[in-house]
Amino acid sequence: MEILLIRHGQSEADILGVHEGRADYPLTELGKKQAKRLACRLNEQCPPDIIWTSTLKRASETATILADEVGCMLMKEPNLMEFNNGVLAGLPREIAATKYPLPPGGRKPHERIQNGESEIEFRMRVEMAFSKILAESSAVLRIAIVSHGGTISNLLRSILHLPVSTSVKFATGDTGIHLIKKEDEGLQIVTLNNTEHLYNY
Repeated sequence: MEILLIRHGQSEADILGVHEGRADYPLTELGKKQAKRLACRLNEQCPPDIIWTSTLKRASETATILADEVGCMLMKEPNLMEFNNGVLAGLPREIAATKYPLPPGGRKPHERIQNGESEIEFRMRVEMAFSKILAESSAVLRIAIVSHGGTISNLLRSILHLPVSTSVKFATGDTGIHLIKKEDEGLQIVTLNNTEHLYNY
């Protein structure tokens, strides 16, 4: 099975300078164009049989554009949502830094953001979502998972058996694709953060 991990297109929060997380901003017009370029590429090169998506607008709007172009089934999975950043959601970064500063040394993996979740809870949530998706998609050859930068980074760290507290992060551009192959021996990361469709379509 091939697994395409895909980040959503540009959202309104990306240009407002606010903490996004669970703040539910839609795609910008550029974000919609990015999704359409990706849709053309998937349709021509690697159409998925099923697309799984986070329920937040920026991801579900991206996934809907892809599913409409490819003509495949679209499944919504709430546990693919971005990190629950609680009181930070939607706050301008300057205000958040003053009102809710990080503790000295940073937040511990088990410590929750006010009204949010901890890094450990986030990791557990995305691992459970990934396990469910793989189990329910076992009969198909290719799936796409449309989600968020933090969720994707957490999934990749999990696949590589990196600890929750690691400083390793994986960048994902707007509509960037990470290709994973699931084989009898396990999961293989093939490519990371491919965005060639933004320039070639």
